[in-house]
Amino acid sequence: MSLIKLTVKGISYSHSQNGAYALILDEEHGDRKLPIVIGAFEAQAIAIAIEEEIRPPRPLTHDLFKSFADTFDIQLKHVIVHKLVDGVFFSSLVWEKNGIEEVMDARTSDAIALAIRFFAPIYTYPDIMNKAGIILSGSPEVEEETADDDIASQVEQFLELDIEGKGYNKYALADLQRLLNEAIGNEDYETAARIRDEISKRS
Repeated sequence: MSLIKLTVKGISYSHSQNGAYALILDEEHGDRKLPIVIGAFEAQAIAIAIEEEIRPPRPLTHDLFKSFADTFDIQLKHVIVHKLVDGVFFSSLVWEKNGIEEVMDARTSDAIALAIRFFAPIYTYPDIMNKAGIILSGSPEVEEETADDDIASQVEQFLELDIEGKGYNKYALADLQRLLNEAIGNEDYETAARIRDEISKRS
């Protein structure tokens, strides 16, 4: 079966569901997006990988795993989001060492966090994209590619999109810099990424 390549669009915070985030994956050759519900810790692990300007004072678990793999010459070839059951996505990591491939199951959030660090491609199958893929209009309304009400209602819970850092525009630049330093000091890298985006917009 052919695979659809995905790219990481960003992370959106849910205002209606406390502690929930949406990882948004873009279809490379199409208009659909694949939203995946993740928790705060998972969002942080992905955000710190996306934001190259933010470096934690200590290596996170995924960074440590990357260093381990590099030391022993293990390559992450690609990630496949291969199954969707009751709104939960399942993924596989395809590793290679000395020309031998191994496949490992992984939580999708962990798989994406590692894929970003290894610059490894991310794929899914057409049937998953047909079932869970959506098209987002300019407003936070959702045009569904499928009549799957469970997926649609799940998406509506968190797609009050905040990818562009809304909520920080009322702060002065000096306050934003202070908040950024505090977020990094607290190792809250998802928040730090949103604040940095707001600072960048004013530069």
